[in-house]
This record gives sequence, structure tokens and C-alpha cells, in this order.
Amino acid sequence: MKIAIVGGGPSGLCASIMAKNSNNEVFLFDKNNDFGKKLLLTGNGKCNYWNNNQSIVKYHSNNEELLNNIITVENLKNTKKFLDSLGLISIEKNGWYYPYTNLSSSVKSGLVNAARSKGVIFKNNCEITKIEKLDKFRLFYNEQFLDFDILVIASGSCCYSKTGSDGWGYNVAKNLNLNVVDVKPSLVQLVTNCGLENKWAGIRTNVKIKYLDKEETGELQLTDYGISGICVFNISRNISRNLNNKNEVIINFVPWFKGNENEFYEYLNKRCKILANRNISSLCDGFLNYKLVNIFLDYLKISKDIYWEKLDVNLKKKFVNLLYNFKIVIVDTKGFECAQVCSGGVSLLELNLNTFETLKISNLYFCGEVIDVDGDCGGYNLSFAFLSGLLVGSDIFDKSKTN
Repeated sequence: MKIAIVGGGPSGLCASIMAKNSNNEVFLFDKNNDFGKKLLLTGNGKCNYWNNNQSIVKYHSNNEELLNNIITVENLKNTKKFLDSLGLISIEKNGWYYPYTNLSSSVKSGLVNAARSKGVIFKNNCEITKIEKLDKFRLFYNEQFLDFDILVIASGSCCYSKTGSDGWGYNVAKNLNLNVVDVKPSLVQLVTNCGLENKWAGIRTNVKIKYLDKEETGELQLTDYGISGICVFNISRNISRNLNNKNEVIINFVPWFKGNENEFYEYLNKRCKILANRNISSLCDGFLNYKLVNIFLDYLKISKDIYWEKLDVNLKKKFVNLLYNFKIVIVDTKGFECAQVCSGGVSLLELNLNTFETLKISNLYFCGEVIDVDGDCGGYNLSFAFLSGLLVGSDIFDKSKTN
């Protein structure tokens, strides 16, 4: 059998490794001059490729009820076993796995070398310009064409277009009359317009941030366009998919305090008695960046030199409410060019969830980010890329043995 896999990222590489046996030829196509180009950017070049906490709530889809058929104990076990077989020595940080070298190139090399040793035929600098479905799949590229028994689309999404990700796979699916869920940026920075952006740019602080029923705790990065950081990325998917509505997030700048807002008010009253003769800015200096405190005081038109006990009760409560319950409207995201992944893609309803073969067209598969599955920060998107590629490749391997 002759197999074409379009897309030389993590899912395509995994599919090619698993699909190859002596009964078939596996061609791996990529428009770039090298394979795994986007992989090199993950985790700021360090490549967080796995997470110990493989809870299904870390994965998302517009048909979320179907994820239980994919994110299974067996599939996760097989994926981790495969990753270990690549020869990677890992280092674990709070359950997040990185290569011991702290270089994403180590993960890329492990995949590429495994595919090469299996005899996968690498076809880089090849842009697929047309696909025809005849008795077989005819792929046109570089002014030539080849026919294939099996076609796998692993071409990624449309974020980071400089790596070659341009949404090509979505168009293939649409042209074959498959349902593609609207694609939106995910794991992306958020744009605000509260008037404080230029003042707070560059400040980082730990917060609890909430959007609807999703709550995240972590470091918030305040920027001249809005907000960023892992906690922001993890709520950005839902916001991105609801931008036509008023998207208000609530930020708690004192997440370390375990009581409610009224109790925090009383805490500050007690604190000013213990830490006597301090203005409000100094009073808060032990738990919040003094620059941010002064920005908030200015925002509320409170002098930074005033003492807490001298402050009007209503202003005290406004200050506490701002720290505990700061509401800010999201007006946009930073878009596909800044997004780490995308939400949306080829609908799970179009696929056999055990193999990722399409239900309508035999021997056509999709895997990786082109599918309507995305994850939180923490290695989950790579985990799904590996897992889906392995399921595709394993099914092709089994098919080829019987032919």
C-alpha cells in the first residue's frame, strides 16, 4: 500500500512511524525545508510535551461529550509508552514534562530519527496544490502528481503562519464536504480597553482570574494592549468563541487570601494597626507590586500618601473591591499570529474516534490540530497530536498487514 501523510509536525511524524511496515510505502510531505518546524517553538523552545495530570477537563472540543472516547487511560498509556521509546530523557516540573536538554529540538530529533530509521520517505519543500479523489487519492505537488491508497491530513491549524500553518487542511475537509467547526484563536493574549494599559505595562503579579464558570490561578502579565500569561491563555478559548458578546473577566489580585471580600477588608484594618505609620502604598507592599498599588490608587483618585485609617470608609471598600473583584472587558484577542493553538477544526462527528478515519470517505484520515480538539497550557495540545497520530498510524499499519 502507498500512504501519503501531509504535514510533518508531531502528529504527522507519529502517524508515519506507526504506519510503516514492510508491506507499504509511507510518504511524509511538508511544505517547509525541514520537518517539525512548529515544534521548535513550543514552550518557548523548551517543549513541554506531556503532563502527569491527564484529566479530561484539560481538553476541549465543540463536541466535548465525545472526548471520553479519545482521552482514555489506554490511549494515554500507549502515547506515553511511545514517547519513552524515542529515547528522550525527561525532566518533570510540577507534572509538566520537558526534554532534559530543555531543547525542543530533542523532541523533534527523536521523532524525525524514528521515522527515518523506519524507512519513511521524506518529501520536504512540497506544497500540495490539489487533491483528487478517484479510485485512489491523487496528490499534485511541484508540477507533478502521485497516487496513494491512503491519505492522512496532519497539516496543523492556521496559527503561527510563518511556520507554514495556513489552515490548508480545513479547506481540504470542506472541499470533501466534511463539517469544519469555525476556527478561532486559542491560548492567546487578550486585548482590553480600560485605560490602564500604558500605565501597568510590564508588571507581573499572581492572580485568580475568572470568566463565566472557568477559573484559573497563576501569573498575570499586564501589557500595553491588555493581559497575558498562562492563566489568561487557559480562559482565552471560551472568550475567543464568544467575542460578539460582552466578555467580562474578574481578576482577584490577592488570591493568597482565603477569606471573602469583607474579611479582606477587616484584614487590612488589622494590618494597619500592626504595621503602624504606613501609607496605603506601603501597607500593601508586602503582598502586591507597589507600582500596581499606586496605579489603582490613582485610578480611584486616592492619594498614595494617605494612611488607611484616615481614608473614607466608602473609598476603603472601593479599594478592597478593586483588589478582590476587578472587572475588565475583553474587546479582542491578539489573533492567530499570536495564538499557540486554535479552537475548532474538522468536527469529531465526521470521524471514527478509534482511528480518526473519516466516516464518509474510506482511507482518509485527519489527525493533530486540524481536528476540533484543543487543550490547556501544559503539554496537552502536543499530547493530543501524539495520541491522534498514533491512532491513525496504528490503524493504517493493521490495514496494510491484510493487503
